[in-house]
Amino acid sequence: MSRFFLTTPLYYVNARPHLGHVYSTMAADVLVRFHRQLGETAEYLTGTDEHGQKIQRAAQAAGISPQAFADANAASFRQEWERLDLHYNYFIRTTEARHAAAVVEIFQRLQKNGAIYKGGYSGAYCVYDELYADVQPGEPCPECGRPTESLTEENYYFRLSAYTDRLLTLYRDRPDFIRPESRRNEVLAFVQGGLKDLSISRTSIHWGIPVPGDERHVFYVWLDALVGYLSGLGFGSPAASDQETFTRNWPAWHLVGKEIVRFHAVYWPAFLMAAGLELPRGIIAHGWLLFEEEKMSKSRGNVVRAEPIRQVLGADALRYFLLREVSFGQDGAFSYDALLGRYNSDLANGWGNLAARTLSMISRYCAGRVPAPAAETNWLKGDQEIRNAALAARDGLREYFQQYQFSRGLEAVWQLIAALNRYIVENQPWVLAEKNDPETQARLHTVLYIAAEGLRILAVLLASVLPDSAARLWAQLGQPGDAAERLDTLTWGQLTAGQAVAQPESTAPLFPRVDKAPAIVRLRELEAALDAEPDFPKKSIQPEVQSMEIQPDASSPASTPDLPAPLAAAITIEDFAKVDLRVGEIKTAERIPGATRLLKLTVDIGLEVRQIVAGIAEVYDPASLPGRKVVIAANLAPRTLRGVESNGMIIAASLGEHGKPALVSVPDDTPIGARLR
Repeated sequence: MSRFFLTTPLYYVNARPHLGHVYSTMAADVLVRFHRQLGETAEYLTGTDEHGQKIQRAAQAAGISPQAFADANAASFRQEWERLDLHYNYFIRTTEARHAAAVVEIFQRLQKNGAIYKGGYSGAYCVYDELYADVQPGEPCPECGRPTESLTEENYYFRLSAYTDRLLTLYRDRPDFIRPESRRNEVLAFVQGGLKDLSISRTSIHWGIPVPGDERHVFYVWLDALVGYLSGLGFGSPAASDQETFTRNWPAWHLVGKEIVRFHAVYWPAFLMAAGLELPRGIIAHGWLLFEEEKMSKSRGNVVRAEPIRQVLGADALRYFLLREVSFGQDGAFSYDALLGRYNSDLANGWGNLAARTLSMISRYCAGRVPAPAAETNWLKGDQEIRNAALAARDGLREYFQQYQFSRGLEAVWQLIAALNRYIVENQPWVLAEKNDPETQARLHTVLYIAAEGLRILAVLLASVLPDSAARLWAQLGQPGDAAERLDTLTWGQLTAGQAVAQPESTAPLFPRVDKAPAIVRLRELEAALDAEPDFPKKSIQPEVQSMEIQPDASSPASTPDLPAPLAAAITIEDFAKVDLRVGEIKTAERIPGATRLLKLTVDIGLEVRQIVAGIAEVYDPASLPGRKVVIAANLAPRTLRGVESNGMIIAASLGEHGKPALVSVPDDTPIGARLR
């Protein structure tokens, strides 16, 4: 089976995640889901870059250690990905022991192969980009435009200049190694202009991985961070399982923002060449999200975060906007006005309205079951056009997504949505339903079948971009399995006549229309509340108590899976007393359609029976859970996951490299409702 493996950037933890970080990770998540639909094994790695001068200074400003600062902000990234339903497969932190071991091995390989020498640097340095700048100290950084600083220090150097010809040969022999073409041209011009040797260590800071045998030096953040793509897959570990993981997944595709293309397309291949390792499959570079005509960044004070959008519109709406509004590879402007405009026009009035009206008419006119259509030999021209439009949308999405042209792929799908909405208006099923003669009824059934089959195909086509709403529509159509079935087997006519559909009164609309002005006010209020929080989010050291899905514990090295995670920040007894921990007994357990890790449970806690969503489906069989006593946090505010309301959280440990959940148990004779103190 073909394999697709992708990495996101390792995000710098000088602040909490904003929409720029989300854009990269959502694009990666969409790509991986899409490749799974093609029948491939597809996974991705993400993580956090936690060393360097910016982190050291930010921690000093917060009055804490760099490790505590990194722990807090790394946790905030993982919580963000969980809230947004972004299911990475591997997570690496550059402060992990397994990562340090991999960096040291790469350095020793470079030394052994004569690619390293000791020298010194005196000149300009940009702290914001962790970049040695070819300008006079104090002049603007050529990358970000902010003032550089004067720096004089001893360094170890990598002989980057010796790899000029090999890099140019790489770009010539593999013209798709850097995408899009505009980024490739920039890299070519940079390398053809002549490469200088690259400093790979620092002596003026201490927050980093020490150079073995010369601990006054710590590794330069870009050598350190880039190795994370290897260490996160087990490189450098003596464990056979880690070595197998690395061999299975490397080389990978790298998805990055355009500002770090040089590091990935020039420095990284040269490091790998010198170390005798395979090069990446390629570099896929996206543009910036611009807010008020500038790149979104914490230092500029113009960030927008995903959480307010998720709360008001849902994660699917944000995924759609970012992939549809922005031509991938180019810069794209973000505004709440544009977001709400896309939401109402494309999602609420387009796809959502099509789904609601079709299911409602099947319920009203066909007793809630998909009707049988007339034989295709009796179809009208408009019927055949819808079938052709569905197949064209399938082929268009597949072609454009393989070229990373997400916006054009979604445009092809929305042409089908528009065609189906026109088809319903032109055929007027509500008029056909008023006549009881067999010919008119047969026509009504054909029209509604074609509309329903169009919806089924749309659910499959949109499963990678809109996974939650596609899964809900799939369930409303009464379809078995998962909406994310394989695209290469998707064709017209696979909807079974007689299949029961959901009753309109029992289903929430996929995308209810939103009044733009109040929604923008609410989004800005929520964003302002986040802005008022300190840059160092102490709460994020703790697990997000409203979240039910357990994420892997990446603080534990792969080679020592039993090593406990670092202790969280201290809390007072008053803080602990606020959490109401109760013994409960599971009454029922069932899987949630479209979710691989979530179970819907009913739990008796003595005073009442609660519905709780828990991320334990990969470990626990639902049939084995009824009658089991568990511990729950009972006084959490309700939260909706995958359209299911959860009132509490099951307490579970996170075990091993991949964070497998293990339910906390209590003795069988413990009374239901007993409080843990």
